[in-house]
Amino acid sequence: MEKLTIEKNADNGKLTVSLKGRLDTTTAPSLESEFKSSLNGVTELIIDLKELIYISSAGLRVLLSAQKVMNKQGKMLVKNSNNDIRDVFEVTGFIDILNVE
Repeated sequence: MEKLTIEKNADNGKLTVSLKGRLDTTTAPSLESEFKSSLNGVTELIIDLKELIYISSAGLRVLLSAQKVMNKQGKMLVKNSNNDIRDVFEVTGFIDILNVE
């Protein structure tokens, strides 16, 4: 089973989170707790999905809750999603909820 690697780079109110692997039912809780502990004071959140190969509904839920937090305190950008993940965003309507580059 593929795991999820989460890399964070914080810089002056801007947080970049790079995800690698699979964001699914098993790995979504670790990303969720990562967001809970690191979004305080962040005004710009960038989620880089360049190396994410799979996202499930559990993963989408985590992105949605991060978006809700960031709606109150700044902005969030999802970037570098591959075609499969972009398809998931489009089919689920998340392409309209998230700011996908």
